[in-house]
Amino acid sequence: MLRNWNNIMPNSYRSTPDDIQGMPTGIPYIVGNEAAERFSFYGMKSILMVFLTTHVFMKTEFADTGENFTETQAEALATQWIHWFNVAVYILPFLGALAADWLFGKYRTILVLSVVYCAGHFVLAIDESVWGMACGLGLIAVGAGGIKPCVSAHVGDQFGASNQALLPKVFGWFYFSINVGATVSMLLTPIILRATVDEFGGAIAFGIPGVLMFVATLMFWVGRKHFIHVPPRREHFFSETFSKEGGRALTSLLPVFLLTSIFFSCFDQTASKWVSQAKKMDGEAWGITILPDQMQSLNPILVLCFIPLFTYGIYPLLHKVFGLTPLRKMGFGFFVTAGAFTCSALIEAELKSGNTLNILWQVCPYILITAAEIMISITALEFAYSQSPKSSKSLVMAVYLSCIALGNAVTAITNALITNEDGTSLLPGPDYYWFFTGLVLLAGVLFIGVAKIYWGKSFLEADLASETTT
Repeated sequence: MLRNWNNIMPNSYRSTPDDIQGMPTGIPYIVGNEAAERFSFYGMKSILMVFLTTHVFMKTEFADTGENFTETQAEALATQWIHWFNVAVYILPFLGALAADWLFGKYRTILVLSVVYCAGHFVLAIDESVWGMACGLGLIAVGAGGIKPCVSAHVGDQFGASNQALLPKVFGWFYFSINVGATVSMLLTPIILRATVDEFGGAIAFGIPGVLMFVATLMFWVGRKHFIHVPPRREHFFSETFSKEGGRALTSLLPVFLLTSIFFSCFDQTASKWVSQAKKMDGEAWGITILPDQMQSLNPILVLCFIPLFTYGIYPLLHKVFGLTPLRKMGFGFFVTAGAFTCSALIEAELKSGNTLNILWQVCPYILITAAEIMISITALEFAYSQSPKSSKSLVMAVYLSCIALGNAVTAITNALITNEDGTSLLPGPDYYWFFTGLVLLAGVLFIGVAKIYWGKSFLEADLASETTT
């Protein structure tokens, strides 16, 4: 099908013969763009909890009394901000997918929204007031959320029937670049913030991720002549996307997605409450100082280790005991998540008792939450893709991402409801973590019931047959 674009599209939309026969020449630009973009996003996000708490909200005065927020009040507010930011990032893919598939095409959508993305970083770097942070995070949410459903699809667009076998290899490098960018930025950006904040505020720490986002945008623009540009579907978009088959697939997947949102309400607290917990722990280990926000880098490091471990070790072993379906993998993940938050609750209980704990104790919950991510998040992406017809895959993936937004909304609303005016919590200390432990356990039990009555079907064979005939 892709070979025919050369006959009907203008020069700027044409591919070269090399794009079709071997590795598409645009792939290095996409992989490099993704690594730089993920560095910018996770670098910025890794320091949000500490920066919002200490350098924004604790310097903000109450309008009625003129007094500053206490640290407890600032942490509670920062937690809500981070999770509402996540809500925006994962709800806006609807608009990104709509703009790309209906109106402008993926390339133009990604390029324009990348400029918006850069603008958000710029605002964060020059204005650390409450309004400046809100504006900067809002622009980043529009940019990052809008391009999220487009980038991976743009990778797939580069391949035709003759080089489909190379697609898994490319997605492997694509995923590798995401985790490398995230790891490096999560390790470096907190150090940069501590080294420069007294003299420059957040300008350097937020500015460097902004520079990387500019590099990502520039790299994407430079690669424009190497890409295969699939045009938007225009008037065919709605009839193809909102088909009866797509509606049935979405109806069957929705209960799965809704329960999965509870996992994300827990998982995304690694950037908020787990950072707050780490601030109360001893960061000295093996002669080096580990910063609280650096602990987040454990997640992408463990992901790179766990993917082959689970693929070639744990999953085959479990499959020998009983048939390991995608839904069973996800079901296990809920209970592993409960184990992670049980560890966090026990750590918090020790801290509340006045005991000093080394920050490395957080390695245990990080191992468990990352294992749960492998079981739930990655499996859910693959499952959603396989259970939706080709014409509705973008819609289904957008709905899946919106359920991640729902999970973050659960966390943000919970924190708002349990926080008193004086900053104290209705769920103090370990009680907070026990609450989410119980919540994810309940979701796991309900998920078992949903899995038993699941009525969806796989469309992979039908899609493959369709591609073969075209």
